Amino acid sequence: MQGILGRISEFFKDVKAELKKVTYPTRSETMGSTTVVLILVFMIGIFLSLLDMVLVKAVRFIIQ
Repeated sequence: MQGILGRISEFFKDVKAELKKVTYPTRSETMGSTTVVLILVFMIGIFLSLLDMVLVKAVRFIIQ
C-alpha cells in the first residue's frame, strides 16, 4: 500500500513542479487572441451563411 501512496505523492510533486514552469499569457495577449478568434468566427459564420444560401438556391433550381 505504501508503494501506491508513494507514487501518488510523487505524481503530485511532479505536477506542482511542472506548473511552476508554465508561462501564462499577459492580459493584452489574451485580449488580442480573443479578438482574432471572434473576428474569425464571425467571418466563417458569414461565409457559411452565404454558402448555405447559394446551395439552397442551387438545389431549388435543380428540383424545379
